[in-house]
Amino acid sequence: MRGAVAKVGWFAHAAAMFALAAGAHAAEIRAVKVSPEADHTRAVFEASGRLDYKLFEIGNPDRIVLDIRDATLAPNFAAPDGAGLLRSVRTGRFGKDGVRIVFDLAAAVRPKSFLQPAGDGGGSRLVVDLYKKGKDSIPVKSAAALAAKPRDVVIAVDAGHGGVDPGATGSGGTHEKDITLAVARDLKRLIDAQSGMHAVLTRDGDYFIQLKDRYRKAREAKADLFVSVHADAFASEDAKGSSVWMLSTRGASSEAARWLADRENRADLVGGVTLDNKDNTLAAVLLDLSQSATLEASGAVAKRVLRSLAQIGPTHRGFVEKANFVVLRSPDVPSILVETAFITNPAEEKRLSSNAQREKLAGAILDGVRDYFRSTPPPGTWFAVNNAKGKTEQLATRRSTTKVAAIQDDDPDREELLARGPRS
Repeated sequence: MRGAVAKVGWFAHAAAMFALAAGAHAAEIRAVKVSPEADHTRAVFEASGRLDYKLFEIGNPDRIVLDIRDATLAPNFAAPDGAGLLRSVRTGRFGKDGVRIVFDLAAAVRPKSFLQPAGDGGGSRLVVDLYKKGKDSIPVKSAAALAAKPRDVVIAVDAGHGGVDPGATGSGGTHEKDITLAVARDLKRLIDAQSGMHAVLTRDGDYFIQLKDRYRKAREAKADLFVSVHADAFASEDAKGSSVWMLSTRGASSEAARWLADRENRADLVGGVTLDNKDNTLAAVLLDLSQSATLEASGAVAKRVLRSLAQIGPTHRGFVEKANFVVLRSPDVPSILVETAFITNPAEEKRLSSNAQREKLAGAILDGVRDYFRSTPPPGTWFAVNNAKGKTEQLATRRSTTKVAAIQDDDPDREELLARGPRS
């Protein structure tokens, strides 16, 4: 059955039939919410227990089918309206005691899915993300194109919190999620206006993103740097100042253990090298090398950003702080977390609510980031090429100055020699 004709009644009838047929062990699917996001459409299923599911694609027309074993639909389950890449959602029976969900698509998609706890002490959520295939997918540049033209450095800018997670709230009612998004957008705009730099946002709207998905987005975008923007909170209203954080050594060690134990992670690229076909000892060494270089770069850029922030206002501490933040755990993308100010401090909350002050904060972050890439340009980037040109020009200038100075004041051909310029 397609379309909206008798859809609600059909779903209610199907839900009742499934509930009668299924055993007491079956998970109940209570609701599904569809939300279009920046680069994909997300469907979130709320269930009473863990779901045993299989996801696959069907063409002509394009559909995604979700088969869930030992499951029922709640009596009040209602299919959501189409949105984003989803034209409509339909349900049916799968096997003897299962549920089939069919996503009718507006375009061909690349699906991803994962399970997570519901957060209420019971139940679970099944998240299905649909990414559009083709022109709107993340572009992959050819080696020839990269060799022909120097690339921009890519900076992933992460606006902390979002959606159902508002973050900290100031005494004036300001939500951290709104401040971080505003600063992130300002930072992206400033970065994109620079030569040799390009920014991508992990979110560009008020929606929730899992912490691990944030740094995964940075890795998918081939980012050279990940910057997570936050607004600090403390029990005392007197706490003030910006701060910059990087991943602790302990955090890196625990993440390394997870990567080495997880086959899906090991099959991924770390610093351009897959660990899947390496023995455990070699994989551990390669991962350690990648993480060491990443932490060193993270510390270098964090120091520059902190120094830059200190020029426009107070800093909470005079040094880069370290913690085991999940968003900083990428083993091969240098990552920092910037606490722009204390939103729980009334004066700083007012400062964060000002467009001009937020742009100053974004500008300070940009200055530190740009300073880092000027001093340590990744190979093949605009910064690397222009650094090399600058050094060549400086050397040529020094040589020219030396040669002109060598022409004596009493040389009879002095004027002609100067007119010709430096001699080879």
